[in-house]
Amino acid sequence: MAVQLPAVPPPDAAAEDALIPLSALQHYLFCPRQCALIHVEQLWAEDAATAEGRLLHEKADGGRGEKRPGVRIARGLALRSFALGVSGKADVVEFLGAGKDAGKGEGGAGRPFPVEYKRGKPKAHRADEVQLCAQAICLEEMFGIEVPDGALFYGQPRRRHPVVFDAELRALTARVAAEARAMIAAGRTPAPVAMPACRRCSLQSLCAPDSLSQPPSVLGWLSRQIGD
Repeated sequence: MAVQLPAVPPPDAAAEDALIPLSALQHYLFCPRQCALIHVEQLWAEDAATAEGRLLHEKADGGRGEKRPGVRIARGLALRSFALGVSGKADVVEFLGAGKDAGKGEGGAGRPFPVEYKRGKPKAHRADEVQLCAQAICLEEMFGIEVPDGALFYGQPRRRHPVVFDAELRALTARVAAEARAMIAAGRTPAPVAMPACRRCSLQSLCAPDSLSQPPSVLGWLSRQIGD
């Protein structure tokens, strides 16, 4: 039985303006402060890891689309979902079963199968999976067809990691999208919290988690001034 996709209200100018980047969901789940520094304060710093990731994305989504037997491959496909309130671009979307029949779904245009390219290897947190699931929800909204699964391609093992868009992942994606949208709309940057992952963040020097998460005591400063 086909899955009934949720009804989405028709877009308007306000809804368009309220869309946030798809990448914000991955940033938010990794670290809400990182997300705010990038998408609220418009700060960015590149290191070797982000440069490698950028080049991998450019290679993946910068080429031309192609056709193979039973599959049509689109690169750099523009995406948006008014249900999630996000917009962005997919590295690769494979339309499986394309051209088989004249109808929708497994024939005609084919069933969308999103593939997101990432440097490194699979991670303990689900930020990459949430970003890919958001792409799937965009595709469902755009094409009116269920997208049950996709894949993350990691540069270090150089193979695909399959991802099933089950109810748990979809609920997490919707929650992260709502929280990230609210934070960005409010223009709020969370206070820093120093954690081991900070060492892998290109924004560490701009964020200053070690110094700002434990600011000097105002009472101590006043006491020293009075003592002087």
